[in-house]
Amino acid sequence: MPIEKQTINLVWMKRDLRTQDHEPLMLAEKAGLPYFIVFCFEPSILDHPDTSKRHLQFQYQSLLQVNEKLNDAGRSVHLFYGEIVDVISWLSVHFSIANLFSYRESGIRLTWQRDKAVKQWCTEQQVAWTECKRDGIQRGIRNRDGWDKQWYGFMHAPIICNSFSRQTLALPEHAFSIPDHVLNEWSDYPREFQPAGEDVAFRYLQSFVESRGVNYNKHISKPAESRTSCGRISPYLAWGNMSVRQVYRFVMEHPQGGSGKRWVDGFLTRVKWRDHFIQKFEVECDYETRCVNAGYESLLKAYNSAHIEAWEKGLTGFPLVDACMRCLLATGWINFRMRAMLVSFFCHHLYQDWRAGTYHLARLFLDYEPGIHYPQFQMQAGTTGVNTVRMYNPVKQSLDHDPEGSFIKTWVPELRAVPTEHIHEPHLMSTEEQAACGVIIGSDYPAPIIALESAARHAREAIWGHRKKDEVKAEGKRIVETHARKRASIRKKKGGEQLSLL
Repeated sequence: MPIEKQTINLVWMKRDLRTQDHEPLMLAEKAGLPYFIVFCFEPSILDHPDTSKRHLQFQYQSLLQVNEKLNDAGRSVHLFYGEIVDVISWLSVHFSIANLFSYRESGIRLTWQRDKAVKQWCTEQQVAWTECKRDGIQRGIRNRDGWDKQWYGFMHAPIICNSFSRQTLALPEHAFSIPDHVLNEWSDYPREFQPAGEDVAFRYLQSFVESRGVNYNKHISKPAESRTSCGRISPYLAWGNMSVRQVYRFVMEHPQGGSGKRWVDGFLTRVKWRDHFIQKFEVECDYETRCVNAGYESLLKAYNSAHIEAWEKGLTGFPLVDACMRCLLATGWINFRMRAMLVSFFCHHLYQDWRAGTYHLARLFLDYEPGIHYPQFQMQAGTTGVNTVRMYNPVKQSLDHDPEGSFIKTWVPELRAVPTEHIHEPHLMSTEEQAACGVIIGSDYPAPIIALESAARHAREAIWGHRKKDEVKAEGKRIVETHARKRASIRKKKGGEQLSLL
């Protein structure tokens, strides 16, 4: 006679690595059944070109902190190294699974296909799967009618304060353990990266509201100053250490926050625009691999491996470009304007297809969020057909936002002895001047890999000329009808900087 299996529920964590304002955890507690919390490091996702070790380290460190918080209740997030369908199939051998609770994920096509496989498994096994709304993002909408109103409604709904019942139910041994050498890599978290976890996230937010935010608008475009004056909460939002609702309410309800202050309004504008772009990706996740405006698929660019490698390594001969890339390599974060400049330089001045650079930056950004990354990358690449094409001149950006060259000299140490008047274009120094400061252009530091003005002229003519094509115009109308909001309640910011990464 077969042994009757114990009935349980499951909570499946993905990009929601926290304990509070977490609806799936609340639903599992209210259901009254024993439940396990699971997180899967899925090989198919780990092998995708947008994933990097720093992402996995951040997730793992976040999960360790979640488990610290759950420890008093005898609970933990059970970590598996395997595909989610394989893991829940194994669990179903030992337990009778009644419900699966998770958040929806506005991710790439790979995770969308994974979720469809989970849905099929749940249907076949008669497991009820509840997918909770993430940060006000809606599924299945065809336009933005009423989107603003529902977003604000979601932000003002009560924050979920979770508490956890005690549980002694244990998992059987399984074959989905994380390999020891992988655990060692993820445990060795670089000090140069922002520390992970729910508690750290709110320390960043608190210090921003209470002191650092006063210079937010003044320093948001500065590569050096923005590192302290920006909120710096984007990694915690990307991996779900905190929810957008928690951020919104914390800022609005804090004695030093509230609406009406210029820096607060600017920050909250960007919080909302963040979800606006994730909503775009939720509707059309193929933006990862195809142009937002399909008319730009016919604008072909010759692949230049030497230029791409120089850009990836920070060896282009343009000091601010190189400083930003090296800073990203080392720390995983730079401010929005410098991100936009890196993409603009790659797609316009180097005249490379955006797809040849998008995964490189995805892997470097500690705050990589697909719904932000791909629409924004294409917006800067000029492939939407509806946004103004902006070409960021790296020399002008350097003069405007790092006039003394302090950021450049921090991240491009071979230029530290270069006088300020030459730091933005060191290749213009004479032979004698190069010798005097000990920097030989072409030897100690590369000469510019392209002629800036002629490269910009060529890109501008090609992109604007292509924009006149009928297929680009037709696609532009479709994009506006699908993604534009008829009653936008937030004023657009000059220069497209409404999307600074918080």
